[in-house]
Amino acid sequence: MKRFQKLLEENKKWAASQVAKDPGYFKRLAKVQAPEVLWIGCSDSRVPANQITNTEPGEIFVHRNIANLVINNDVNLLSVLDFAVNTLKVKHVIVCGHYGCGGVKAAITNHDFKAILNMWLRSIKDVYRFHRDEIDRITDPKKKEDRLVELNVQEQVFNLAKTSIIQRAWQNEQRPHLHGWVYSLNNGLLKTVYEIKPGTSIDPIYEYGDL
Repeated sequence: MKRFQKLLEENKKWAASQVAKDPGYFKRLAKVQAPEVLWIGCSDSRVPANQITNTEPGEIFVHRNIANLVINNDVNLLSVLDFAVNTLKVKHVIVCGHYGCGGVKAAITNHDFKAILNMWLRSIKDVYRFHRDEIDRITDPKKKEDRLVELNVQEQVFNLAKTSIIQRAWQNEQRPHLHGWVYSLNNGLLKTVYEIKPGTSIDPIYEYGDL
């Protein structure tokens, strides 16, 4: 049996087990979507949002991309953010990175990954440049990568706060709370590295005065 066929078979087993445990499970799930959390995570297959937070389908609205980036002209990300904040009315937005991130490892090198990946990874290189003094003081390569993972999460949370989507929701409804977390592949634990509360003043150049 090919791998994709096995996935279909496992899906049938999973669905049957859910119904056996709770006959009304899928009927309830199909009726409403009301998560309180938007999760912006890395596409890495080892960091699935529901599993590592022990949550059920329907509890977290999820967007994933390489190295959990929040880029100001990424229509995919911004459409997810807009829907989550303005339609689902989420109370929290979490950017979750992870130690050992391949995107961060790649960005810290001078290797040419060709046009598309080079363009994507440049945002992480910018994070390195913003924090070069701190990162370059770290001599251990692993610790250097880990710190860049944390700082990348911090900058992506700040990028969320720069958007009019977030600032308008802050002004009108005092939500959502922004969180930056990092997941460890070694022990399965999440660590808080950065937070921004609703209404927090950021650099004035990014603040909209006529929302």
